[in-house]
Amino acid sequence: MRKALSFSAFSLLVLSLFVSCETVGYYGQAAKGQMSLLLGRQQIDSLLQTPDLDAETRRKLQLVLDVRDFAARDLHLPAGDSYLSFTALEQPFVLWNVFAAPEFSTEPTQWCYPIAGCVSYRGYFREEAAQRFAAELTAKGLDVYSGGVDAYSTLGWFDDPLTSAVLRRPDHRLVALLFHELAHQRLYLPGDTMFNESFATFVEQEGLRRWLERHPQGGLGEQIERENRMQEAFVALATTHRDALTTLYAQALTAEEKRAGKQAVQDAMRAEYAQLRETWDYNGYDRWFAGPLNNAQLATVASYNVLVPFFVDMLAAVDGDLARFYLEVEAIMKLPAAERERLLPR
Repeated sequence: MRKALSFSAFSLLVLSLFVSCETVGYYGQAAKGQMSLLLGRQQIDSLLQTPDLDAETRRKLQLVLDVRDFAARDLHLPAGDSYLSFTALEQPFVLWNVFAAPEFSTEPTQWCYPIAGCVSYRGYFREEAAQRFAAELTAKGLDVYSGGVDAYSTLGWFDDPLTSAVLRRPDHRLVALLFHELAHQRLYLPGDTMFNESFATFVEQEGLRRWLERHPQGGLGEQIERENRMQEAFVALATTHRDALTTLYAQALTAEEKRAGKQAVQDAMRAEYAQLRETWDYNGYDRWFAGPLNNAQLATVASYNVLVPFFVDMLAAVDGDLARFYLEVEAIMKLPAAERERLLPR
């Protein structure tokens, strides 16, 4: 399952605040990775003037500029100077993110950072480093899940470049990703991954719908509707089984009984997916279901999707006016944490 996560590399600003070797090492790799991205940038306007730029890359870079304009004008998103430059990567992803959760809990482990607050993942610019950290967490008895991501947002602290990983996407998914990342720059609640990612996912979906209204592309609308239906079925499947695990873990059972029950839930989830898969003629989720389906992996689905219907209803309540919608979301963000938790359907 694809999601581009909003890990913020504030390393250059905060490295000196930490003293442990492990923490300094983590922020050091983040600083090095962020600087590599920034130093490797080329301005898209300049690239478009290059005579030998291949036609497909030229088309997609121009699409990015058009999407930025649309995001600022029609979606009221703060494009700023983000995605005006391009960085070619020497690796398939820009980051590898690591998620963890206790063996008998579906609540993800949190890592806390200055400014960005606490988030339910930890990002590494090198796959080997992510694998080492994942192995350390596994050795401590945690459920662990990791994967590569195409893009992330520094929440406006840096002028984020477009990367070569992003250009591999089909047009509509490229467009959606840009809306997702720019949404993080519009609103971000430090310490609440589910709120932030669900909000950005909603803006991504609504933004893509409005983009296609202005830029119709044959049968693409039908394809996206089909993808959305499959996504909804996938989210419902993952959420149902996550909830089943939550219920299991709350019972007065031995560790062995919980492990056996956990395995049964995972087996049932794979079996139900296999039945869905037969009706889809689509293999986009196969790789995700090849994963461990553990607590950490299931938590990622919740983070990106659980609150989306809530935001759908909020936009409908203001008659589709995005400017008013953002104000309503900001008002929720300003509520005391306990009051906000009572309001949000987690």
